[in-house]
Amino acid sequence: MSSDHSMSPLRRACFVSGLALLVAVSASAQSAPTISSNPQIGSNESSSAALQPGFDDGASGAPALRDAAASLGSSGGAAGGQQDTGGHHGMFQSLAFEAGGGASGPVGSSGNYITWGGNFTGGGGLHFSKRFSLLAEYQFIDDKLPGALIAETGASGGDAHIWSLTLAPVIDLFPKHDNSVYITGGGGFYRKVTNFTDPEEAEYCEYYYCGVTTENEVVGHFSSNQGGFNIGGGFTHRVGGVYNDGTMKLFAEARYLDVMSPASAIAPNGLNTATVGAGTKLIPITLGLRW
Repeated sequence: MSSDHSMSPLRRACFVSGLALLVAVSASAQSAPTISSNPQIGSNESSSAALQPGFDDGASGAPALRDAAASLGSSGGAAGGQQDTGGHHGMFQSLAFEAGGGASGPVGSSGNYITWGGNFTGGGGLHFSKRFSLLAEYQFIDDKLPGALIAETGASGGDAHIWSLTLAPVIDLFPKHDNSVYITGGGGFYRKVTNFTDPEEAEYCEYYYCGVTTENEVVGHFSSNQGGFNIGGGFTHRVGGVYNDGTMKLFAEARYLDVMSPASAIAPNGLNTATVGAGTKLIPITLGLRW
């Protein structure tokens, strides 16, 4: 009995000590931070916390990075927009066009087989600089034939049509002035068609009435294909823009044109034989717009 009573305080002390140790371990486990077993959830929570307005990470690195990225994005977008606009503007400004018309007359011996007439000129190309441009030009010339040549063939009338496709560089001597002078010239393909005509009866109708009239019909012709060249110059006057930045100009020019057609003795479609000398030399005078 005495032995049991002497041991009971010892057992009670061990029991109380074990219970206290167990309570302490439980309290420590509950107070420790819970770590998620899913790394993705943890990273998402950290990212969302870093992106929240007013979040302070101690060094203010995240807000600074966000501000820098936003500034870079907005300035980059504006710069990109300006660059695109400037690119389209530059492309349009580099295009060159011209259109005009006027008169043309023979030079030297060409007056023996061609006379005065009219011309139309149109072209397009590129401005490589304010001073230098390159144009691809189309020109059509309609001239009458002299009476001596027509009489030689036995016809009663005639004309000569010359059309061409050429390349022509243009050099503007004073590109920054409202009034300027330029030089130009070029060469390419020329086709010349000479027609002889006689009056022929033809029927015509107007509303409910038909009758017979006389018209000049082509009774013979000949043609030739050859090369040729032109050289000349002109005057321009700027008609648009402010501070000398307009691109539209009025122009007046004169060129020397040499169509290298061959000499020939012709008998067009049964008409009498006529002799035509080599070469066709003209001076086209043209008024128009260039931009």
